[in-house]
Amino acid sequence: MKSKKKKTSYRAGETARKIKSERGFSLIEVIIAMIILLVALLGVFLTFTYAVNYNAGNNSRSQALSILQQEVELLRSAKFTPGVTDETLTGGTKTPKIITSADGSRFRVDIVVDDDPFASGVQTDTTKTLKEISVTVTSESPTPGWQTIIPARVFLRRVRSN
Repeated sequence: MKSKKKKTSYRAGETARKIKSERGFSLIEVIIAMIILLVALLGVFLTFTYAVNYNAGNNSRSQALSILQQEVELLRSAKFTPGVTDETLTGGTKTPKIITSADGSRFRVDIVVDDDPFASGVQTDTTKTLKEISVTVTSESPTPGWQTIIPARVFLRRVRSN
């Protein structure tokens, strides 16, 4: 017994449309899709680059603040009594110190001791009982970002103790 195949009849042009729609993507469509994907990936990579730079700036800022805290603690522990005044508390602008952190970053520490904070300028009068000390820490090689452009600075006052 022979099986009879049913003949399907197509209208003119229908076969051509069906075959044309089953061909897949053209080379131009693939190239356009790749360009769109590359632009999106470029945006992601730029975001990662920005985040890395921003975090590096935060790291540098935290190192500067740590150095600032150490310097302030040294100045707070210095003697300032009627009989003894440590050399670190003598009035005037001190020679800047360069401190290198563990990762090789270099920071400049500027200390200014004003013996009379109520007068303009920096005075060096050893008879005064009040000192205003300014400590500023700046990065020698700042990383990109606002974190390292602004120096870490503190003002403290010391009163002569007994």
